[in-house]
Amino acid sequence: MFDSNPKKILENSYLKGRSRSIKQNDIKSLNEQILYGDEFVFKINSTMLKKKTITLIAAAAVNDALGKDNDLIWHISEDLKRFKRLTSGHAIIMGRKTFESMPKALPNRTNIVLTRNKNYKAEGALVTSTVEKALVLTKEDIQPFIIGGAQIYSLFMEYCDRIELTRVHHEFEADVFFPKIDASKWKISKKEFVSKTENQPYSYSYITYEKK
Repeated sequence: MFDSNPKKILENSYLKGRSRSIKQNDIKSLNEQILYGDEFVFKINSTMLKKKTITLIAAAAVNDALGKDNDLIWHISEDLKRFKRLTSGHAIIMGRKTFESMPKALPNRTNIVLTRNKNYKAEGALVTSTVEKALVLTKEDIQPFIIGGAQIYSLFMEYCDRIELTRVHHEFEADVFFPKIDASKWKISKKEFVSKTENQPYSYSYITYEKK
């Protein structure tokens, strides 16, 4: 069961405007509440691209940190809501470790797990062993997303048309890192800065990259 009162967790974690670290279990609980909440938001954009556009979506710190011990190391509710909004109704491709870091397959999406283990079973997800087969499984979806982890991002970087990166303006200790973005191959098409608040101690930016 998820904690039914996420605000209480935050209030206990940030006392009188002083930033304190949220415990790892609380971060996991808060993140999962958003990703597995009942609400389903999927708006069809009238300007949706007609051709297939493969998008890599990630949140990485300024030192490219992605996570530690197979889990996220921060909780930014608005970013998770954005992730949910963008990926709902679409195919999402991930590695085995990313899938196993979640309590179950993400709802309202076609979950595709890429692993070298051909005998691997993933409840609620399709399993495949190659990048090409994973992309075939996205079928008619014109906007599949690559959601991690680090190795999967590296494998799909050359296949992607767009990167939706949330850059968290803080350095974190981590054991997995986002691959470097080659400025000769990618250009920034959109950028939005979000300032830190009392209950959100990290400033961050939404950055959209398009392949040149």
